[in-house]
Amino acid sequence: MGWIILVIVAIIVIYIIAAYNNLITLKNRAENGWAQIDTQLQRRFDLIPNLVETVKGYAAHEKELFEKVTAARAGMANAKTVAEKAEADNVLSGTLKSLFAVAEAYPDLKANSNFKELQIELTNTENKISFARQFYNDTVTRFNTALQVFPKNIIANIFHFSKKEYFETTEENVREAPKVEF
Repeated sequence: MGWIILVIVAIIVIYIIAAYNNLITLKNRAENGWAQIDTQLQRRFDLIPNLVETVKGYAAHEKELFEKVTAARAGMANAKTVAEKAEADNVLSGTLKSLFAVAEAYPDLKANSNFKELQIELTNTENKISFARQFYNDTVTRFNTALQVFPKNIIANIFHFSKKEYFETTEENVREAPKVEF
């Protein structure tokens, strides 16, 4: 009788350890996914000053637009939470669309090799951001689901695991990637 109780207790302890380790693994994957988004957002953040300076040389009278891009970039730098970063990303994407629309009016700018290279880099970065968002949100879904299913929800509550936020856009007009056409 004593052995049976010992075996049952051992099975319960092993399950708790395995469930806890699984939750930690999922949490770390979600945090890694967020770090990947952050890395790509930083890359885009770093490309923007070069892009603005290149366009400025051709469109000096577009001062208001450059100020908006600079303000959006600053908003991105100041965002801390997932929701704040998602909102700042929406604003920045919108201002970049405007910047590329202005570039359409300047054929010499469109032909400039620096501008073309920056455009390609920015397009590649947007693609990487999109993939990183998808990876992060998929990982958050797995983590949040693990927090809610029985009996892992009991272990999650005991160890104070909390749900992660999704990286979501809040405005309908920015739900699609910026289109850059030259």
